[in-house]
Order: sequence, then structure tokens, then C-alpha cells
Amino acid sequence: MHLSSTPSRDRGLSAAQKSSRVLALLASLLLAGPAMAYPAPDTTDVDIFLPLTTTIRADARLAQSQPSAAPPPAPSPAPAAASAPGAASDEPIGNVATLTGTASVIRNQNTLPLKLKDDIYLNDVLVTFADSALGVTFNDATTFNLTANASIKVDDFVYQDGGPRNSALFDITKGTVAFVASAVARTGNMKIATPTATLGIRGTTGLVEVNGAGNGAHNIKLYPDPDGHVGTIEVADRNGVRLGTLTQGASGFTLRAGAGGRISATPLTISPRQAARDQGIVRQVHAAQNVGRRIVNEQRALRRANPNRNNNLRNAPNRPGEQRQNNLQQRGSREPGVPNRSGQQGRSGQPNRATEQGRPQQPGLQRPKAPALRQGAVPRRPQPPRKPPKERRR
Repeated sequence: MHLSSTPSRDRGLSAAQKSSRVLALLASLLLAGPAMAYPAPDTTDVDIFLPLTTTIRADARLAQSQPSAAPPPAPSPAPAAASAPGAASDEPIGNVATLTGTASVIRNQNTLPLKLKDDIYLNDVLVTFADSALGVTFNDATTFNLTANASIKVDDFVYQDGGPRNSALFDITKGTVAFVASAVARTGNMKIATPTATLGIRGTTGLVEVNGAGNGAHNIKLYPDPDGHVGTIEVADRNGVRLGTLTQGASGFTLRAGAGGRISATPLTISPRQAARDQGIVRQVHAAQNVGRRIVNEQRALRRANPNRNNNLRNAPNRPGEQRQNNLQQRGSREPGVPNRSGQQGRSGQPNRATEQGRPQQPGLQRPKAPALRQGAVPRRPQPPRKPPKERRR
């Protein structure tokens, strides 16, 4: 608290006036409380309070001039991981279910023979030869049966149990191929391509006959499933123009190229002889599906139990430029401990005698072998060293 007292102003005041003035000042301080600790100064005290007022106003101006702290920017959402380009998966998508005669697969520009339970991969080309047949079951139980001199390529196969984006595309280039569709056709989009047409398969059994010539006549036939159900085959040309739909069992179309390459679909009359032959092929594909389901499940269980196994992997040994070992040592390598021509250390537990005797072992130096004994001969005992003869006295 600062009380101003100026001698020039107090002169001429009586003691009573001075005391009353002091009491009034004290009363004003008591009534004002802590918030009014300083009385209003008169003009003579302006020079005393000016520095404090100036400091407060300067602080206020400084506080107003300070820009308010900007809130931190919200973190931008992390960009979604870019999906890798669609590369062929290394996971098998099917297995060989049945095999008669000789069949092969063209994979990574290599032609390999097929055997039962072999894995099938995306982009594989399956080929049969004379007097042979091949049954292949895919992971969704869709099965194909290739008769003699037939070929089919797996262009696309995406299947996830219960997935919404299941799809498949199989390209039949020649021969007679029967098929029975399964989960992909029921839950997704399954198509079969021929040299002149594209077939939309809606859960059914069918048979495709391609004569091998691109503009020749092709037959598309629809047959019942093992339980008697008959699905649908939608037929369109390679440009997507709809040609017709098969909905009745033992019905079909013959596809021919007309003027200007335009494809037409003519209803096919199936003779009893052709129907009997087709029924035999259809029974084979149904039987292959039953066997193939079990094989696919077994191979899948093996892969889950041993994910690092080297049996039937896509890229080994079928990768171009990669050599198959067949449990043989490569040229230029050796087993540890096996002696070589340079006289190196032998097998473990068999010391090198030449080294023990302190003689340097030279390349090409061989120890003389003991003479072989004849059959039934008894080895001779080593004779004691002879004493030198005594010298005779002359």
C-alpha cells in the first residue's frame, strides 16, 4: 500500500482535518476489500503509478499480439497398401484324380509328365495323347475329364470357401472334354472358352467337342448331374454376343462360322449311339470327381502339416534353368570326409596314414595295394627277419 503525503498540501490544515482525512482513507480501504487495494491516486501521484500501469498495458498488448497456437494437424490416414500386380500363385489349385495312359503338363515352358495326385497350378496346359485319359479335380470339386488327344488350359481360377468373388476360366483348345461344375459355378462366375465361343456354366454337367480347327464345327452338350439336377449353359461368341441357352438334359448346340466369321448356334440332335458314348464319358467325370475330392483334401492337409515340403512345388524343380537333384551330388562337390583325387582327408574316423608318417601327400600319389589272395588260399605268416650270416675265418 502506498499513501501519498505531500508537505505542500498538508500545510494550513488543522489536526482535526488531517485526522478526518486519514480516517476516511482507512474506511475506503476497508470497504473496498482486497480487490481495491489501491485508492484512486490524485494528480500528484500519477508519476508513481504510471510505470506499473504502463507495464500492465504493455503485457496486455503483448498477449494480444501473440498468435494463438494452431491446433496440431490431424494425422492423415495411412495410404492403403498397393496391391501387387496379379502374379500367378504358387499354391496348387487342383490335383490329378485319374490317369490312363500318358498325359503331360506344359508349365513354365517345360513339358512334364503327369502322375496321380500331382498338383495343378494356374496357367497349366494339360495335354493327353493317344489311348489316354486324364481326370483333374480343382479345389472347389469342379472336375474335368480329358479323353485322348485333348488339351485344356487353366486361364483363371479364384476360389475361397464362401467368398463372393469366385471365378474360373478354362480354355478347351482341342479334343473331347467332359466337366462337372461345383462351388465356383454356384457361387461365382465359371466360364469355358472354345476357339469360337464362350460358355457360361451355371452348375451342371456338360461335354465339349472341339475338332482342333479354329473355324470348324464345335459341339456343346448339356447332361444331368449325378443327382439328376440339370443346370444351364449360356452360349455366346468370343465377342460376347449371345447365341443361345441350354436348359434341358441331353441337348446341345453345333457352333459353326458363317459368312464374315459370324458364329451361329444350331440345335444338335444327339443320336442314340452318340448318347451312349457321351454317357460313358460323363460317368467317368463323375467318378473322377468322387476320387478327386478325397485327393484334394489329402494334399491340402499335407501342405498345411508340412508347408516347407519340396514335393510337387510349382517352382521346383519345374522352374526354367533349375536342375533336379535326384539325390545325386552335383559335379564338382563332394561329401564331407570322402577322399578325392587330391588326397584330402578321408571319412571321419579314418586317418590319413601318409600324413601320420610325416610324408607330404601329393596329388596322384597312390599307396601300393597288397596282392589279392586267391579263393581258399591261407595267408602266410610273416617270417621273422633273418640274421646276417657270420663271416668265415680264412
